[in-house]
Amino acid sequence: MCRSHPRALSRRPYRRSALRYAEGPRVSAHRWSYPSVRAASQRSFGLFYVLMLLYCLCFMPTLALTNSLAFRQMSDPKLEFGAVRVLGSIGWIIAGLVIGTLRLEATSIAMKLAAVASMLLGLYSLTLPHTPPLGNRNDRFSIRNIFPAEAVSLLKERSMLIFVIASFFICIPLQFYYAFTNLFLNQVGVQNAAGKMTGGQMSELFCMLLIPVFFRRLGVKYMLVAGMAAWVLRYILFAYGNATDGMWMFWGGILLHGICYDFFFVTGQIYIDQKADAGLRAAAQGLITFITYGLGMFVGSWLSGFVVEHYALPLAQGSISYDWRSIWLFSAIVSALVLIFFLVSFSEKNDRTASTSPEQNRLKNAVS
Repeated sequence: MCRSHPRALSRRPYRRSALRYAEGPRVSAHRWSYPSVRAASQRSFGLFYVLMLLYCLCFMPTLALTNSLAFRQMSDPKLEFGAVRVLGSIGWIIAGLVIGTLRLEATSIAMKLAAVASMLLGLYSLTLPHTPPLGNRNDRFSIRNIFPAEAVSLLKERSMLIFVIASFFICIPLQFYYAFTNLFLNQVGVQNAAGKMTGGQMSELFCMLLIPVFFRRLGVKYMLVAGMAAWVLRYILFAYGNATDGMWMFWGGILLHGICYDFFFVTGQIYIDQKADAGLRAAAQGLITFITYGLGMFVGSWLSGFVVEHYALPLAQGSISYDWRSIWLFSAIVSALVLIFFLVSFSEKNDRTASTSPEQNRLKNAVS
């Protein structure tokens, strides 16, 4: 399931810097609403899958775009971003409580509500501030502008490369949580699973507000380490909990979401914003989003489906259960391997070991 943030890219042709980044959510929010409405009425899985794919193709680029919009409006993102990003968690909580309380998890009404929300976000985006692209105003859009060479060259720095590799691999076990936690909780007998899962977003609210404090005390590396370590602990709690006397372990795994998401992904977004030059920040955010929520989630979706099917347990009357302990322990092991790799490889002291290219210098001059 896509995370619910009002973000999207514009389909309007690029016309110098007159294009406002803020136009992206306005146009695309309406575009994602149509596939969601159509998907809600489908009975064929093939067509349903195509419509949901179209929805996500419109939605996922918005994750990077609205980060860039927010960062451009802030004087100190590491102190200010948390208070803005926390509003997305509040929206997620409201959606989860509504879906869970009204028992809409197994109905098409949830997608119809998503379509209405998308339309409302399209209208809301008309109020976003004018935020023209940085760079040379005479440049025209080309394919290479999607991932400029200057943004890709950030990977020449060892610490940035290690961060990107770890981000890609941590998104693989992440997909186990996003895709299968609701199914898992329902199968083991947890009531109102969707409502209980909003506890994860409630913990996001708290952790988001703590980001400025921990930035000063821990620094980037150990905030990222804490986030990945929380993934390992979460999956262990899921593996050994149960819906009766072990329910506290399920709650622990759910409430760790604040650390899991905020300390790794939000901290990572701020880290990218700090490392990239002003004119490259939007492209750098897009690049990391493509690698994580694009490639990482793609591999994670494929692998998680394969692993879950591998541990399927056929029951009477054609129903299926799963060996959830083995599934969650597999996810914990993968998360632990990524954590160890990052812990021994990443160093904040590797500041821009790669030399600045002439293109980056020209871009700096154009922005300044």
